[in-house]
Amino acid sequence: MSKNKKYADNLKKVDRFKEYELVDAVTLLKDFDHVKFDETVDIAVNLGVNPRHADQVVRGTVSLPHGTGKDVRVLVFAKGEKVTEAEEAGADYVGADDFVTKIQGGWTDIDVIVATPDMMGVVGKLGRILGPRGLMPNPKSGTVTMDVSKAVKEVKAGKIEFRVDKNGSIHAGIGKMSFSIDQLVDNTRTIMDSLIKLKPASVKGAYLLKVTLSSTMSPGIKIDKTSLTQ
Repeated sequence: MSKNKKYADNLKKVDRFKEYELVDAVTLLKDFDHVKFDETVDIAVNLGVNPRHADQVVRGTVSLPHGTGKDVRVLVFAKGEKVTEAEEAGADYVGADDFVTKIQGGWTDIDVIVATPDMMGVVGKLGRILGPRGLMPNPKSGTVTMDVSKAVKEVKAGKIEFRVDKNGSIHAGIGKMSFSIDQLVDNTRTIMDSLIKLKPASVKGAYLLKVTLSSTMSPGIKIDKTSLTQ
């Protein structure tokens, strides 16, 4: 069966005018006819914010209780004893100027970059490359830190970063299709709890406008927002 045929068949199973209870939505998602690889499960949240206002830029990090199911590739910019600390924590790559040169040459085969504060002068040279890719280390997300061991272990265990885009939406991978229904429900509620706590004080109207779950190759399923925090 072709990918387009599978998508069309799966789309017929979804009531596009209905908002599903979270457990029912995850169950339906897992019942879809899927492709052979282990698809990522994505959440998309449309927020009632205006990201052009600095006080309405919603961003944060959250540790998913069941991880993401993804092998996260971590690069650490460090020197001295912090190199050994990063390596022992499970970092895939550790270095300094050598990786600046490598990245300037076009290499970006990484998911997260962690840096010690004293290395940010070096990392700053890569701002134009790393910024648009969402790879720039940031103290707010815990990726600029002297405790590189903790940062690496958290990222490897399922800590993710999210940030509202220019359209007021947040997108994040919250697991794999091989996860159980309970694992996907737990991960979804965890990120939604974090988002709700981050509601800007200046937002007066509705904050959560629409929440949708999908897998890499599936149609989206709209979620009943009242079922997200039970």
